[in-house]
Amino acid sequence: MKKLLILGVLFLGYTASAQQISDNAIGLRIGGNNGFGTEISYQRALWDNNRLELDLGWKDNDDYDAYKITGLYQWVWNIDGGFNWYAGAGGGVGSWNSNRNLTNDGFYAFLAGDVGIEYNFDFPLQLSLDVRPEIGFDDGFNDDLDLDLALGVRYQF
Repeated sequence: MKKLLILGVLFLGYTASAQQISDNAIGLRIGGNNGFGTEISYQRALWDNNRLELDLGWKDNDDYDAYKITGLYQWVWNIDGGFNWYAGAGGGVGSWNSNRNLTNDGFYAFLAGDVGIEYNFDFPLQLSLDVRPEIGFDDGFNDDLDLDLALGVRYQF
């Protein structure tokens, strides 16, 4: 009986501390990793404190054109009020082509992590700041460790 009481108290404490994240959020992730300055970002809640983030990034300049798709699974923990911190892991794929050398193009894959902090306002706006290390697998464009620091601005619905 004593063990059952302790388990009940722990369960009530866990459910009382669990926060509700928004079902969906869409917006921009503005940063700079390997030339990707802006990404269209979508978040989808899976459970009370887990979500999936999908990002589409592109770059178009005089040297090359590049596109990438990133998918991350994230865990979210409440700090206080509307402040949360999160961590995640995932990866993605991309393509690039050189505007100076027409034979220099290709596809690449990468693994990514994600750690950040976010604030959810009382109205449907989310601001976040995160760092995303990415390890690329390619012989030219994305073949090393890149750290991407970005500000996210998303509409929640």
